[in-house]
Amino acid sequence: MRILLVEDDRVIAGAVREQAESEGHSVDLAARLDAAGDAMATAHFDLILLDLMLPDGRGLPFLRALRAKGDRTPVIIMTALDQVSDRIEGLNAGADDYLVKPFDLSELSARIGAVSRRYAGNPNPQILLGDMAVDIAARNLTRAGRPIALTAREWVLLEAFLAKPGQLLSKPMLEERLYSFDAEVESNTIEVHISRLRKKLGADLIQTERGLGYRLGLS
Repeated sequence: MRILLVEDDRVIAGAVREQAESEGHSVDLAARLDAAGDAMATAHFDLILLDLMLPDGRGLPFLRALRAKGDRTPVIIMTALDQVSDRIEGLNAGADDYLVKPFDLSELSARIGAVSRRYAGNPNPQILLGDMAVDIAARNLTRAGRPIALTAREWVLLEAFLAKPGQLLSKPMLEERLYSFDAEVESNTIEVHISRLRKKLGADLIQTERGLGYRLGLS
């Protein structure tokens, strides 16, 4: 998924970005709220990780403004403000989760997964699709009982298809899931990843609509 990380602490931002990218997500970093707004006007994000104390203001008014205009992008607050009243205020402002600093990066990964599954309409991490069994939370996959190992990028692509089974996903949509603004993307990168998924899971897994994109082909 594509994540917007709104955080001005370079150490925290670097650690969070490295963790998320190691799991195949793309991360765009904004150290200020105005930069976050510019990024959201330019690209679609699947998740926002939001600090509450930024150099140009507080995160809660930013979040309230998003919700007021109907933006439903999932938001996880990351902050040192640890009072119960702070958490209540953050959740009431429209946050989907609230994580207090310092936190374990593996916990952040679990919360990202839980929020993304809820928004995909499938809170259950276990998915059965034909003879394929997928545990999204644990990133375990079997087909016909045979375990299959996927790379982090391949997992992100598969999760994108599982979130919208049967729907056509264009190449630009998939690229947005995998790569941030500053990433250099080869023209055939998506085709390469799709080809590798097909080799591992079977040619019937992903159907190609020539010139339009790809869709999950199993039912």
